[in-house]
Amino acid sequence: MQLSLIKHQGCATPFLRHLLDFRVYQTRQRSQCCNIACTVIRHRWMKRAPVFCTHNTINKMISTQADKSIDMSKFPVERIRNFSIIAHIDHGKSTLADRLLELTGAITTTDKNKQVLDKLQVERERGITVKAQTASLFYKYQGQTYLLNLIDTPGHVDFSYEVSRSISACQGVLLIVDANQGIQAQTVANFYLAFEAQLTIIPVINKIDLKNADPERVEKQIEKVFDIPTEECIRISAKLGTNVEQVLQEVVKRLPPPTFKKEDPFKALVFDSNFDHYRGVVANIALFGGCLSKGDRIISAYLGKSYEVNELGLLRPDEHPTDRLYAGQVGYVIAGMKEVKEAQIGDTLYHQKHPVEALPGFKPAKAMVFAGMYPMDQSDYSALRSAVEKLTLNDSSVTVQRDSSLALGAGWRLGFLGLLHMEVFNQRLEQEYNASVIVTAPTVPYKAILSSAKLIKEHGKEEITIVNPAQFPDRSVVKEYLEPMVMGTIITPDDYIGKIMSICLNRRAVQKNMVYIDDHRVMMKYLFPLNEIVVDFYDLLKSMSSGYASFDYEDAGYQAAHVIKMDILLNGKPVEELTTIVHKDRAYSAGKAMCERLQDAIPRQMFEIAVQAAIGSKVIARETIKAYKKNVLAKCYGGDITRKMKLLKKQAEGKKKMRYVGTVQVPKDAFINVLKRKDK
Repeated sequence: MQLSLIKHQGCATPFLRHLLDFRVYQTRQRSQCCNIACTVIRHRWMKRAPVFCTHNTINKMISTQADKSIDMSKFPVERIRNFSIIAHIDHGKSTLADRLLELTGAITTTDKNKQVLDKLQVERERGITVKAQTASLFYKYQGQTYLLNLIDTPGHVDFSYEVSRSISACQGVLLIVDANQGIQAQTVANFYLAFEAQLTIIPVINKIDLKNADPERVEKQIEKVFDIPTEECIRISAKLGTNVEQVLQEVVKRLPPPTFKKEDPFKALVFDSNFDHYRGVVANIALFGGCLSKGDRIISAYLGKSYEVNELGLLRPDEHPTDRLYAGQVGYVIAGMKEVKEAQIGDTLYHQKHPVEALPGFKPAKAMVFAGMYPMDQSDYSALRSAVEKLTLNDSSVTVQRDSSLALGAGWRLGFLGLLHMEVFNQRLEQEYNASVIVTAPTVPYKAILSSAKLIKEHGKEEITIVNPAQFPDRSVVKEYLEPMVMGTIITPDDYIGKIMSICLNRRAVQKNMVYIDDHRVMMKYLFPLNEIVVDFYDLLKSMSSGYASFDYEDAGYQAAHVIKMDILLNGKPVEELTTIVHKDRAYSAGKAMCERLQDAIPRQMFEIAVQAAIGSKVIARETIKAYKKNVLAKCYGGDITRKMKLLKKQAEGKKKMRYVGTVQVPKDAFINVLKRKDK
């Protein structure tokens, strides 16, 4: 369907405005030789029209002129706004960021602009934001040009650390809420991240163009849950561009400028970084004072090393070099850092001649899930180590420690914020570094309070943390085991309360609170053992609620628990990578379920495979994978039965020998799939 262009002649416009199936917008058609004001008529179901075309042209001219030679000194602190976009997953953060980039002229207006700031291949494939991205925008308001530094953040709970780091460089946030879905679990979590950081919060209700959108209901939810008056909410459609102009105006009017001064000594916070094969480390910085120029000598407070600034500039969203950056501004710096360990997230940079007190930095991310990672071939170990180091520079929430396995060789024990985080990290390794790895079954960190004086002396403390189930200490030397707990928040339509309460109780959860946030939606809080939710709880919750429920969790410390180590044996040999920690009361059912899933996951061999679950020396469950069997009697056409018996006996002896010397190949995906269970 094509857009119809009718010249603005006064008589046609009033008639067209009364047509219910059309929306009328003013735009300006420009070419080399004409400058004609036109009216764009668009069917309500047609694709997005250039709603802000006229204003976009003005800002694009400003942006283009600025890009030619940006003098950053022309932007005093009073005309700088640093803000993040935060929201639950799939509420339209990246789409709004695209519209803001178009409106300010940072990118050209086209229907191909989708997830412009989502630069990673994994982000475009999965349709989610994994890495926070920065873009500097120039916006003219009331005759003054403002510098707006936008940071688009992830929405999934596994990447909440990216959100907390991003808002450290901001003075305000746009809290996006879907007009159809309303407040979700991660909306609540992100709100409190911004609230605790004492940032100004502007609520934005997105997707008002949807058929089932109910912005009035969402405004009441925001007022009830967050205590924000309904008149402060902005209703927009990021997809169509409706009211996006108002968002930028409110950013300028409501958000405070940074409180830093150009006259102060230079001080900058490194809030993100990545590795370039040719230029070394590229660090994203927020200036908390002073000025930084090309050629300056700067020092890292973390390492104490000195560097010369080779290049600095803005992200628009691509790198745009400038000569200087000033207090309150956000940009990037390249200073000859060749090692990935030299750019620590949360580090403070300062001038060599003017030492300053280091900024507080960031609270280290607490890993919730641990998994072993090994190269497919041990000859690839060095290449994989380099890839892991470079990727952890860009994703500092991953913890790394060396590990080794009898079956898989040398590798690492990696800590992640969740299962999706682990899957994305693995996918990025394959896509960005062409590294093929084996990832073992994910586990959570347990603690043990030791009773053995010898072990206490060996570890230097009474309480130890266990991240590898194979190193789980025996009950005879332990006073008690502690398992990690999380406080989970579930927001769901009240139609699904019964089903959700049932699966929560089945996961050993304890209900702490339940409150209605509107007439039909309920917010429930449960105390969960982390081990019960980390693998498949989110998928199960979505399945039980037809996709309407949302889930978020935060750390809630440790609690005493009756847990034991369960080994998996294949033909009598323990498979260290499949060892798990289970609650004593459900050891039998968990062992039986794992054996059944392994029976399906492991391909048949030429010999029989016994799959067993054992606690200590006691086998609690067993399944058998039948061997492929060749018909050795195919060529026997009658004759003495002893000939047939001899052939069958010889085959049985060969199978028995193969069983002792043969190795069982466990598929890569089996390590995770065997842990997933189906709750009835």
